[in-house]
Amino acid sequence: MSHLKPSNGTNDKVASSDSNKLAPIPRMVRIIGIVMFCANFAAVIVYAFGGVYMKERMGLASIKVGFIEGIAEGTSNIMKLASGVLSDAFRRRKVLMVGGYGVIVIARYLLAIWSTLPIAVVLARLLERIGNGVQAAPRSALVGDISPPKRIGACYGFKRSLATLGSFGGAIVAAVIMYVTNDNYQILFAFTVIPATIGFILLITQVKEPPQIKHAAVLSGIPSYAPKYRPTFSTANVKLLGNTFWKLMIVNFIFLLSRMGETFLSMYGRFSFGLDTKWIPTVMMVFNASWSLSSYPVGLIADKMNRYWLLCLGMGTLILADLVLSTADALPAFYLGVLLWGIQYGTTQNIFLSLINEVVPESLRGTGLGVYWITCAIATIICDTVMGGIVDHFGGSMRAAFVTSGIVSVFGLMSLIVVMGYKIKSSSK
Repeated sequence: MSHLKPSNGTNDKVASSDSNKLAPIPRMVRIIGIVMFCANFAAVIVYAFGGVYMKERMGLASIKVGFIEGIAEGTSNIMKLASGVLSDAFRRRKVLMVGGYGVIVIARYLLAIWSTLPIAVVLARLLERIGNGVQAAPRSALVGDISPPKRIGACYGFKRSLATLGSFGGAIVAAVIMYVTNDNYQILFAFTVIPATIGFILLITQVKEPPQIKHAAVLSGIPSYAPKYRPTFSTANVKLLGNTFWKLMIVNFIFLLSRMGETFLSMYGRFSFGLDTKWIPTVMMVFNASWSLSSYPVGLIADKMNRYWLLCLGMGTLILADLVLSTADALPAFYLGVLLWGIQYGTTQNIFLSLINEVVPESLRGTGLGVYWITCAIATIICDTVMGGIVDHFGGSMRAAFVTSGIVSVFGLMSLIVVMGYKIKSSSK
């Protein structure tokens, strides 16, 4: 009979320590974040000046600017649904990412060469959003595929922080270019080709997708709704996303009816506070800085606590931002409202994406993200068009638009509280 050495608990402690140690952010997530950094570095320039350019140089009314922005964002989100389903069906994320990013690069060249033609500006805007839509859902799904189960929130937050950091840097460079060139839009738009092309090259050469999805979506207290299976193009698949997912989509739809595009922030600064053209990028700098700085910490916190409470906090931040913006009487108050607007982006979008990746079956992750984006599409088209109409109705004043946004935001928060109450009631049975 062999003699067994009594355990002193040291090995158990080491094993416990190893099991509690959080996995690092995967290298591929970091690379995808850098690609997004380059893409957003170029995109923020169009975002910052697009509305002002169409209103001042092209003479469009606010409702038309809002409609164009709504259609552009809505089309982008519709494409996210299609690409999400395709990425699930073929188990190939990168090919769609490359195709979508390629369209974005084409749009950048189109805007750089023919920015003096109004139709070219609108077409470039639409192409850019279509390309973004094609690559966004597969990109988010790929991040979910390669992220450790207990680090999903942190990975999404890290990726988003790099993306918004790119927007911050792009806004700084845009301000410098407009100052040096005396508000030359043609040179500004031509510059966007450079970072977009660099990001495209990185995507092609550095991003690799795993041979197969390594782990399933998990969320404590929420059951899996369907076994794994090979997805098809059947619309019946959406029924397998689960009740929790659809409740989240209802909340998301109501909430996004209140959240107009950031183009309205630049227009508000320009036409209500007399912000000089060359300083318009500072609006996006503040917006993206607060978005970037809040995304990763929120992701870390979300991995350790109830995400629904953080979502409530994000919606409450939008209500506060609307209150500040609608009552602002000087630029400092305006910039405070913009800062709060960025914080709610860094909170709500991150949490929605994390929850979707956790509550839907792994084999339908791309489809779930696609449905999320189509919900965003419909709400965005309605919101931006209506808000533009409200601005025109009140003689160009945007305060009424932010008051309306705040009221609708309250209904969005109330709908989330109802869903939370239903969830608590269901879990107590």
